[in-house]
Amino acid sequence: MQESLALHLIHSNMANADIEIKNRSVYHDYYIDAKYDAGMILLGTEVKSLRTGKASFNDSYCLLQDGEIWIKSLHIAQYSHGTVNNHDPLRDRKLLLQKREIKKIAAKLKEKGYTLVPLRIFFTNRLAKIEIGLAKGKKLHDKRESIKQRDVEREMKRYIK
Repeated sequence: MQESLALHLIHSNMANADIEIKNRSVYHDYYIDAKYDAGMILLGTEVKSLRTGKASFNDSYCLLQDGEIWIKSLHIAQYSHGTVNNHDPLRDRKLLLQKREIKKIAAKLKEKGYTLVPLRIFFTNRLAKIEIGLAKGKKLHDKRESIKQRDVEREMKRYIK
């Protein structure tokens, strides 16, 4: 059940479906200050599994290590038609960003309270991309305020319709 909260798959009516997997729980736990689109180094079976929407952001996070950004604990399910060469579902994956973006991110991460979190996985043409965000954690009372605000917006939409 928890996996279904973190996983949201959108298909369009076009022949080439637009696939987007969102990490919706991150918006509940963090304020997102900046967003970056990054490429991912993936294996063939990982791409095929992502195209079917088989990924989970539970406990995943991004890490700056030796001037490179890595995503850890992103679960991409094994491809169902894979052979012996199928991938490890929880392996670390390198993210591809420009050096100036990595320097900006590194400077922000040195500030207190900032972390780097994965927001969504999407496809542009044939390439799998990931959107990551510089985030600052919410306090408990901020989370309650976000829930209250979301409920008010939902009620307003009901009255408008």
